[in-house]
Amino acid sequence: MNILSGDKVAKIRELNDNFRTSFRGGQILLTQAVADLPSMVAAAALQKVAEFTNFNEENDSCEEHDYLSFDLCNREFVFIIQYWNLEIDGPSIDPADPSVTKRIAILMLIHEW
Repeated sequence: MNILSGDKVAKIRELNDNFRTSFRGGQILLTQAVADLPSMVAAAALQKVAEFTNFNEENDSCEEHDYLSFDLCNREFVFIIQYWNLEIDGPSIDPADPSVTKRIAILMLIHEW
C-alpha cells in the first residue's frame, strides 16, 4: 500500500481542483451514454462538475477530490479522475507531479460504473 504524505495529498487535491474547475491540465472523456444525452444536459453536467465543492469525509476519504457524483435531470452522474503516465499505458508514478502525470477524467452515468 502506498501512503502519501500530507503535502503530496494537498498537491494532488490542488491539481485535481484546478483540472476539475477549468478542464485544463488533462483530458475529459464522456461515456457514450453521456454523449448521447441532449447537449444541454451534458453541458449542464459538466457545469455541475466544475462548480462542485461538497467534498467531505464520506465522499472523499482520500481527500484528493478525484471522485464526485450528483443527480441531474433524473439521472445520476459520476465523475472520476485517474492518474496515468504520459504515454497513457500505465499509472503515474507520482500523481502530485504534473511532469509525469496525465489526468484523465471520465463523466459517466451511474449505471456505467
